[in-house]
Amino acid sequence: MTLTILYFAWLRERIGEPRETVQTGAGTVAELVEELRAKDDRYALAFSDLAAVRVALDQELSDFNAPLAGVREVAFFPPMTGG
Repeated sequence: MTLTILYFAWLRERIGEPRETVQTGAGTVAELVEELRAKDDRYALAFSDLAAVRVALDQELSDFNAPLAGVREVAFFPPMTGG
């Protein structure tokens, strides 16, 4: 499947891209993250602490065990704080 992946804040800085389109066979967000980690050291660094990363699938907050079937966009970002 083809996914658009968006990176925000320090994830974007570590990876060096705000977005990319990837071909993946991953069934869940966690499997996608593992594919990305294996792709390059910058992804391994960005996803080294998943407790510091949140994910949204098609603009809805989700978790790393969520299935990717039917998903078009995955966004990764740090936790947000109020202010």
